[in-house]
Amino acid sequence: MSAVAELERICPPATDGEIAAINLASARRRAWSRFAEDACRDGVAETIVEQEQLAAQFVGDLTALDRLEALAAELARVDEASPRTALVAAQVASATHRFADARRHLARAEQLGAAATAVHRQRLSIDQACATRLDAVLDARRRIAAATGGLEDLVPLGALLADMERYDEADAAYRQALGAYDDVSPFPLAWACFQLGVLWGEVVPEPETNRAALWYRRAVDYLPGYVKARVHLAEICAGGSRPDEAEALLEPARSSGDPEVAWRLADALTAQSRSEEAKAELDAARAGFEGLLSRHPLAFADHAAEFYAGSGNDLPRALELARTNFANRPTRRAFEQAYAIALSAGDAVAASELRATATQPLAGTAAFRHSPLATWRTESISDGGSA
Repeated sequence: MSAVAELERICPPATDGEIAAINLASARRRAWSRFAEDACRDGVAETIVEQEQLAAQFVGDLTALDRLEALAAELARVDEASPRTALVAAQVASATHRFADARRHLARAEQLGAAATAVHRQRLSIDQACATRLDAVLDARRRIAAATGGLEDLVPLGALLADMERYDEADAAYRQALGAYDDVSPFPLAWACFQLGVLWGEVVPEPETNRAALWYRRAVDYLPGYVKARVHLAEICAGGSRPDEAEALLEPARSSGDPEVAWRLADALTAQSRSEEAKAELDAARAGFEGLLSRHPLAFADHAAEFYAGSGNDLPRALELARTNFANRPTRRAFEQAYAIALSAGDAVAASELRATATQPLAGTAAFRHSPLATWRTESISDGGSA
């Protein structure tokens, strides 16, 4: 069976993605109206958090994060002593990668009598994002996924397995998630397909870009407005000497305002020798990243660091952002990014500090031992490359 036929076999049908996006926008407006009438109404704040996260993740509406911050602030003003207020605050803090704040909000939620299950689920997500107690997180993820068998639990399990370099198990978890889905919303299905694209296009040691592209395309088929999937697929097209295809993929995502769209458009235009247009897009990307960093610095430090280390052409700024990201969430990927940028910048002091900082939490993990960075030496900077 061909790869395309296999993909068709395991991907269930869903509601038209454009209709689903329109319905999401309408539902968000109704939920905000209910919140304005009575912020303490049962479940309305939680519904808004879910819907705004969908808008940010799938539609590329990054102003959703600003609205979430406003929601948490208003809920705290009118219902400060409620455990649900603390739980919502923790969700919003996690969405903007303020993980230390999220942990404090969860501790307060516990003190105020929040449901243990709700606290546990959020704490699992934070621990996974920060690479904390991963073996325990994996055990918990396996138990939950086995109990529910649902896509919403199998996809986080797959992401964790991928982070722990258990690639075939991750692939199986994502595929199981697709097979287990019994609804018609395209959002969860697009999420699982996108994760499969990331797995085979970026996470595995030897990327399989053709395989990844199939999954990204299926994610876009489910949700034509899925900005992240378009960006990742455009990267593959540009890397395969198809900048015109990359440009065509990115054009419909311009209106999202996501600076990654402008960045990748600039790369595609540069490859087509359209230097003036490319410069305008690079300027837009730079302004977009700086605007996001001014409001949500931890949420965008990693992507902005990647931009400035590449097309943005500002290694000192890239290193600053990468170190901020690693300090906030000391994962292997965050370390690899910051360390590689330090080497590129010729900053031996920063590279040494990063190695020393990473040794304690990361050096004992299999993922770190298998990383090529485990054998890199800061002395190699003087030789102009890695050891």
